[in-house]
Amino acid sequence: MRLRWGADQASQVYALTRGLDAAWRQMADRLEEAGADAKVEIVVPEGGGRARLSVDKLGAVGEPESLTWLKATTEAMLPRIDLPDLLFEVHSWTGFLDSFGHVSDRRTRMDGLLVSLVALLVSQSCNIGLTPVIDPNNKALTRSRLSHVDQNYVRADTIAAANAALIGAQSRIELAQMRGGGLLASVDGLRFVVPVRSINTGPSPKYYGYKRGVTWLNAVNDQVAGIGATVVRDTPRDSLYTLDTLLNLDGGVKPEMVATDNASYSDMAFGLYKMLGFRFAPRFRDLNDQRFWRADLPDGEKPADGYGPLEDVACNKVNCKKIVTHWPDMLRVAGSLITNQVRAYDLLRMFGREGHPTPLGAAFAEYGRIDKTMHLLALVDPVDDTYRRLMNRQLTVQESRHRLARAICHGGRGQIRQAYREGQEDQLAALGLVLNAVVLWNTRYLDAAVTRLRAGGHDIKDEDVARLSPLKERHINFLGRYLFNITANGPGQGLRPFRNPDATEDD
Repeated sequence: MRLRWGADQASQVYALTRGLDAAWRQMADRLEEAGADAKVEIVVPEGGGRARLSVDKLGAVGEPESLTWLKATTEAMLPRIDLPDLLFEVHSWTGFLDSFGHVSDRRTRMDGLLVSLVALLVSQSCNIGLTPVIDPNNKALTRSRLSHVDQNYVRADTIAAANAALIGAQSRIELAQMRGGGLLASVDGLRFVVPVRSINTGPSPKYYGYKRGVTWLNAVNDQVAGIGATVVRDTPRDSLYTLDTLLNLDGGVKPEMVATDNASYSDMAFGLYKMLGFRFAPRFRDLNDQRFWRADLPDGEKPADGYGPLEDVACNKVNCKKIVTHWPDMLRVAGSLITNQVRAYDLLRMFGREGHPTPLGAAFAEYGRIDKTMHLLALVDPVDDTYRRLMNRQLTVQESRHRLARAICHGGRGQIRQAYREGQEDQLAALGLVLNAVVLWNTRYLDAAVTRLRAGGHDIKDEDVARLSPLKERHINFLGRYLFNITANGPGQGLRPFRNPDATEDD
């Protein structure tokens, strides 16, 4: 990742202020043009005080009959499959298991390594332990072999490399490309109770009751690929860790916009995100109470007629001089983050101590207010709600992916029993890898199902195809049967036959 900013601080900052001014002018023009049909209303308290914008809630998007039929038909066509077979088949397409190399970098001559790796991935992702996958009559599935492979092959770097292979394969499927180009992502946390004593857990009565737990903070792009994750204690202020997750992605293109669901946010966080090339897009719970900011243009230039009906809303002014003064130090901070010399979480804590920001922290806050206002103006557009719907759609994808993760991680009541941080990270990384394999398998078969239906004479709209979700699990067996038949899932086997969508459901 490279910074796109130059050292000429004044020109960099004032280029952003011109963009902010243009956004205010566009908002004012659109509000006047919309008139009574505007989805935004300016509210001024009776006793005086700060003017606010009241925004209409988003209504549900209707689902046409053609989409309803397509969803039901394609889901009914998906072949039934056991999880181990799914992993072997995905490997035959991508070779992702070849990323698991020996810790010594030596080329392995071990027979049955792929079988051992799949057994370990099933064991960890399903949270069932080794006992259900051990077979004393199969050398690749003995306890000693699985322990050896786990200690020498399954590591954070090999899991990340395998995940990168799956992310790349997902991006090349037409159905995934129709959903997006990977430039939109979301980050959210999935909570797990840890019932064993561990220093890497924290309390949260809302999520863990009387126990303690960890949060698996994961990033997902608009192609439904998990591109990175990190494990943090208890239920943290997500925005402080989200940036660290985005700076250490496993693969895929760098997202430009990052949606979060009611994450904690601050003006300083907006500044750091913007400095690193991200549009931070949290879904505000208190949108009507947010402050909007304006900025003077170069040489004190001001709009001739102000911002019309929005003049009372744009009553807070950004201190651009403070940004210009600290610009060189802000660039150094961004460089330290990119090179992983410091974590964003630690920086934000140092920039704001007991509610009083340091001078550098205040400069980041002023800088962040520009991008925060740009985000707010896009959210409250009086005519077009595309931006808000785009965010909501991506956050819905994240929630659906978490439901699929829960279905996979079904053993032990869904509780993580790893006491040490490294064990927790490896197990949840394995869950993320298997989750991406399931999404890739579903995406490819859904893409093939659409092709089959079109070849059969069905008129299928591209906009309906783009709304097909690969986050399905009813046809996949995650529990109770673990057979590792690699010979039935090798290269050249082709796709499995589709089911008859009109046949009676047999569970």
